[in-house]
Amino acid sequence: MPTRQLAVGLTPMETRRPVVLHLADRAEALGYDAFFVAEGWGHHAGVLLAEVATRTRRITLGTGILNVWGRTPATIAMLAASLAEASADRFVLGLGAGSPPLAEGLHDIEFTKPVQRLGAVTRQVRRLLDGQRLEPTVDRDNRPLKLALTPQRPIPIHLAALGPESVRLAGELADGWAPFLLPISGLDPSQRLLRDGAARGEPHRTLPLIAPCVPAAVSNDPAKALEMASWWVSFYLMNMGPLYRQSLLRLGHGHAVEEVLAANPTRRTFDVPESARVLLDELTLWGDTEQAREALDCWYAAGAQMPTVVLPPGRPIEELDHMLDAMCH
Repeated sequence: MPTRQLAVGLTPMETRRPVVLHLADRAEALGYDAFFVAEGWGHHAGVLLAEVATRTRRITLGTGILNVWGRTPATIAMLAASLAEASADRFVLGLGAGSPPLAEGLHDIEFTKPVQRLGAVTRQVRRLLDGQRLEPTVDRDNRPLKLALTPQRPIPIHLAALGPESVRLAGELADGWAPFLLPISGLDPSQRLLRDGAARGEPHRTLPLIAPCVPAAVSNDPAKALEMASWWVSFYLMNMGPLYRQSLLRLGHGHAVEEVLAANPTRRTFDVPESARVLLDELTLWGDTEQAREALDCWYAAGAQMPTVVLPPGRPIEELDHMLDAMCH
């Protein structure tokens, strides 16, 4: 059983429902503290988590993350309140600004002012979950409503944030901070931004739970571990909008990013050249079991309170089980 808080996360690209359910069961049996499901362009995260809630009894469940473009604040709040009830108050609401490909390519909404939208949605959702009426954005004849279903306990809200302003926003508003693909060397300077944000929040506000989402690439076959870790880094740098590239540039890894982009002239390859391997160490838990555990220890030492081990999508279930076993003991 893990002696420190540790969570499991799945990406939107893991669309095999039986695998998701199996991994939730397995994570609970192994003693993980939380299980997070991301939503993108496949399954409705709320439906999956409702099913997981009926199969589990202890583990915390959460959206990790839900983007703020595909729903109104009211539908997000209703989803959170419903999942909190279905899970006997084990639910955590994870929100994020998503990416231009998701907002524009799926929801047909212009990706503009993402930090402002994330903040506005978070504030409205918080109001509704606290039993208050919606804050109207314009004057209308109809009275603002509040939820008919009031959560029995406060529902924690985690924000995924990488850029400076969004990290400050997490410090100001969130109960947890859950960045994805943040380099471990960026954890300390980002915590300073969290403190800046907390200072502009409510008086005596404490820092949010630091819960970075770290991709896993664990195998006792060195070639397989390298292949998985290289896929994580190259895929997200090449295919998921500019946010991750910009974050790494800001945090001093510009040369390595350029090396990865040069090594992958099309989106059909996923190579990280030797000259950019620092990104594998900075961004992922990769290698054999011992190496991956040592990497996880480094995240705790750097300030992570509940790291989330993010499992690669589409891998054989035996490999995923091995990763879960390896990281929690």
